[in-house]
Amino acid sequence: MKKYQVIEKDGYCLVLNEGGKTLGYSLDSGVKLLEADGWAFKDLNRNGKLDPYEDWRLPMEERARDLAAQLTVEDIAGLMLYSVHQSIMPPDMNDPFTARFAGTYGGKKFAESDAKISDLTDQQLHFLKEDHLRHVLLTTVQSPQDAARWNNNAQAYVEGLDFGIPINNSSDPRHSAVSNGEYLVGADGQISQWPSALGMAATFDPKLQEQFGQIAAKEYRALGIATALSPQIDLATEPRWVRNSGTFGEGVKLAVDMARAYCDGFQTSEGEQELEDGWGMESVNAMAKHWPGGGTGEAGRDAHYGYGKFAVYPGKNFHEHLRPFTEGAFQLNGGTKQAAAIMPYYTISYDQDKVYGENVGNGFSKYIVGDLLREQYGYDGVVCTDWLITGDCNSLDAFQGKCWGTEHLNIAERHYKSLMAGIDQFGGNNQMGPIVAAYHMGVASRGEEFMRARFEQSAVRLLRNIFRTGLFENPYLDPEESDKIVGNPDFMAAGYEAQKKSVVMLKNHNSVLPLQRVKVYVPKKREMLNHIMGNITAETGTDPVPAELLSKYFDVVTDPSDADAAIVFMDAPVSGGYDAAQGGYLPISLQYGPYQADTAREVSLAGGDPITRDANRSYRGKENKAINSHVLDDFLSAREAMGDKPVIACLLCQGPMVVSEFEDKADAILVGYDIQLQALLDVISGRAEPSGLLPMQMPADMRTVEEQFEDVARDMRCHVDVDGNCYDYAFGLNWSGVIDDERVKKYR
Repeated sequence: MKKYQVIEKDGYCLVLNEGGKTLGYSLDSGVKLLEADGWAFKDLNRNGKLDPYEDWRLPMEERARDLAAQLTVEDIAGLMLYSVHQSIMPPDMNDPFTARFAGTYGGKKFAESDAKISDLTDQQLHFLKEDHLRHVLLTTVQSPQDAARWNNNAQAYVEGLDFGIPINNSSDPRHSAVSNGEYLVGADGQISQWPSALGMAATFDPKLQEQFGQIAAKEYRALGIATALSPQIDLATEPRWVRNSGTFGEGVKLAVDMARAYCDGFQTSEGEQELEDGWGMESVNAMAKHWPGGGTGEAGRDAHYGYGKFAVYPGKNFHEHLRPFTEGAFQLNGGTKQAAAIMPYYTISYDQDKVYGENVGNGFSKYIVGDLLREQYGYDGVVCTDWLITGDCNSLDAFQGKCWGTEHLNIAERHYKSLMAGIDQFGGNNQMGPIVAAYHMGVASRGEEFMRARFEQSAVRLLRNIFRTGLFENPYLDPEESDKIVGNPDFMAAGYEAQKKSVVMLKNHNSVLPLQRVKVYVPKKREMLNHIMGNITAETGTDPVPAELLSKYFDVVTDPSDADAAIVFMDAPVSGGYDAAQGGYLPISLQYGPYQADTAREVSLAGGDPITRDANRSYRGKENKAINSHVLDDFLSAREAMGDKPVIACLLCQGPMVVSEFEDKADAILVGYDIQLQALLDVISGRAEPSGLLPMQMPADMRTVEEQFEDVARDMRCHVDVDGNCYDYAFGLNWSGVIDDERVKKYR
């Protein structure tokens, strides 16, 4: 007896199996339905029989192993690829980053073609078919409907190829807040806005983090995204690191709990959406990063560039950095049990390999990946490299490949070394050729049987994550439904509430806050341009908050003499750690004014870079200055213009900063971590009470920053303000004074 019905949708069909799984397939893909015991199954390889991998009644592990055994070396090599950035919106050819990834349609640029934004580019069609690529990194999307239609087109295309393996789309974190935007209950398809990870850490609330994961997963799946390249669970023990904003701070207990909550929220499907062991149609694979912790770069330099390739451990605290993984991401409360994937960082964990004696990037390290992650901790999920580690690099400050420690190898040899270390997948690589070449290297060295088994091992891991998220059953989306899910009023409200909870009040001298409806002066901001590349200009005339929004809280004036109070929005200091034109390595400063590193190390901990052969990378005695030092100048100008009237400083932070340059001149200080500025206005006006706590210490000065150990948390002398409050980890004020609640007791 037939136990299913077929419903034709826009461009695809849904198959409703009575008491079984719902299937989706495209009429254009060539895939037909098979019947067994009255139910329908997809004949994905079009061989006219029901293969185990096509049988949704079987355990996912059995299905993954069956399919892996059938795949060719080229098929598996394609699974091991993770695409460069793909955008689903018209390319801005004036933006160098966007233009770099712009594709063509029938050989024509988008503007010159008749293509829709939901169509696949020539380049996408090529790497999906010719390179067998099935893991795509999505960046910006024009709308949820366009994302859903692009997903459906892409899934229909690959459904008709080879074994019908679906695409596993992924995304970097995409729930960032638009700082000067107004909170709206309905946001016309705009995704819900939340604080940065460091802002979520400032709430000290793992339950709120899990709620974010649950909401974000629903929005991701509505966009066709089944893998999150997150959470970033590096311990932020080095205050100068540029990526601190993506972490859960420097406290290991909180980082463990937030990592677990994040993964549980993203990965867990419940009720009718669950397929097996907590996995299902609302699950998103979490790729926890960066093993074994990327927050210990020497002197705060970041490993995206050659000058930041070394991670150091002067406090001999390497193993504490593993705990967010081993105690958090690997020990989930939900049925999925552990994070689906792990990404090692670019860095060379300097002198930590006591087995093989190698100083190579973590994605090449047999000790870091093979011995430690795979064997000691028994991790059998996907391990994916960070982007572009197999590419060439011949400069310390160029954005090129990141082959740290393997500069002497060719590209195929780097792939082989990573595979032998235990890597399954290569981020940012679109071409299967080097992986196939690595396979043949292994055959020549270890034999065909060994390399085939090694490739199938990775194939099973990669296929599991596609089966677990239900993509083999139904990868298709209803564009209208996607539009209703992404950024719906409930999700937007939850994100904005989290933003308000993340605000940290550091100072409230003489209880100047909250402000009533008074006359307020807000200085214009000078925006930095091209600050990453060092060519800095500062433009005047930008309102940090639109006047129309500000007027909903206060009476806005443009002359300080007419104001009752001033609110100054201050971007945190920004400075680089390397400049070839200035002699190479420089101090990274957390203050606005000039800083001379007279107390820095005389001899660097790591040296002997393969590119420069410099044994000593010290910057002792050199001077640096924040490229946005004008922020302090503008604050001091406002302070002088206001006389004795209150001035509220709103610090827009990515991590710690030195506040001693201006703290005594501010009547109140609030900190926001990548939030809408309206959330700060809600606190300033008393519509919301501050409850956030510092997720990282605020140092007293740059000397204590130089003296702290890159791998040790909470080892700085903290700033003490004019009211006697110490800006230490887990410090924050509410209207009653210093917060001393259960969160503080648990995590401080």
